[in-house]
Amino acid sequence: MTIRVLLADDQKLIRAGFRALVDSAPDLSVVGEAATGREAVDLVRRSRADVVLMDIRMPELDGLAATEEITADPELAAVRVLILTTFEVDEHVFRALRAGASGFLGKGVEPSELLDAIRTVAAGDALLSPRATRGLIARFLAQPDVDPQADARRVGALTDREREVLALVAAGLSNEQIAQRLVVSPMTAKTHVNRSMTKLGARDRAQLVVIAYQSGLVRVAEPPR
Repeated sequence: MTIRVLLADDQKLIRAGFRALVDSAPDLSVVGEAATGREAVDLVRRSRADVVLMDIRMPELDGLAATEEITADPELAAVRVLILTTFEVDEHVFRALRAGASGFLGKGVEPSELLDAIRTVAAGDALLSPRATRGLIARFLAQPDVDPQADARRVGALTDREREVLALVAAGLSNEQIAQRLVVSPMTAKTHVNRSMTKLGARDRAQLVVIAYQSGLVRVAEPPR
């Protein structure tokens, strides 16, 4: 099955490079290009893209606002947004992750890494470097207007095993690795992850990571091993 990709970047040369790379993969296909965030939102509705490669800084509507519109639309629930940024840890990326983006990449990644990233988020997995995510969330939690109590109450409604699985997701473990750690089947691990997502109203694993940190279940200074 071909993964449909939408490119959103205000620089035509960068989009051309991404298009050539994405179209070179037999399982990926570019279905549209957008130079502004508004164009990205409009095009994703028309093209039914599976994954949007979204730049942050764009005119008319920036990538963060565009991501929020896409992820807030129930009709676009299957669309995954992959944020592209000049810096691995950008103070604005947290907002996108919290809104439902499936992960972020620096623009300097290797071509093979970008292709694998598209496949990863298309499959419903998060693309988050635990180290980068901890730094990102540490900045966010330091802001005076952040109130973690709401997420803490939601996490408190999980079972002990679900909270354990949530902490392992935040540590960057895959379902297979969680299964090995807990000595259960990968299917059982996946079931726990999916139940946690449902109870917490999380769009995907990326939001689970954010909730785990913001709720205090996982501490920035002491990430789970």
